[in-house]
Amino acid sequence: MSEVALSTEPKTEGSNSLFGFWIYIMTDCVLFASLFATYAVLHNNTFGGPGSKELFSLPFALSETLILLTSSFSCGLGILAAHHRQKQMVYRLFGVTFLLGLAFLGLELHEFGHLYNEGNSWRRSGFLSAFFTLVGTHGLHITTGLLWMGTMLVRISKRGLTDISVQRLTMLSLFWHFLDIIWIFIFTVVYLMGAF
Repeated sequence: MSEVALSTEPKTEGSNSLFGFWIYIMTDCVLFASLFATYAVLHNNTFGGPGSKELFSLPFALSETLILLTSSFSCGLGILAAHHRQKQMVYRLFGVTFLLGLAFLGLELHEFGHLYNEGNSWRRSGFLSAFFTLVGTHGLHITTGLLWMGTMLVRISKRGLTDISVQRLTMLSLFWHFLDIIWIFIFTVVYLMGAF
């Protein structure tokens, strides 16, 4: 009887962790929904300043999108490798994911810096406040994902691909794919619709 209880306990803990993680993802959905609603209300409130047509470069945003989507693909392959316990492939694929995420974050910071240097900071108008808040919140989530990814790669190098590591990589992958979905909405609502 105790052996059965011991053998099922890790599965219960694992399913509880995954359930808790899904709850977190749902709360993040609510957060981003409120930021999108705020942007939708304020996107025309430019206070006499430039709007999205004048400020945003669609090819630049498209390059960010392609980088992030490619990182999602390599992350998915990394999870497959983790489930097959291919440690070296996990390193390579999550390493590629990490570098692509870093490149995306660098482009996002470059865009923010360019807007700020041109005098178009979050203080200029309601539109820019909503833009910086929405896109900046996504950038903070990307930064969190990169820190998580780096921590997991260090953990795997020390302890190997344990069941717990694979479970945490799976949750990381869900988080990363979630951020890609959010970015597709940002690309569509902010950049694509803003260009017309």
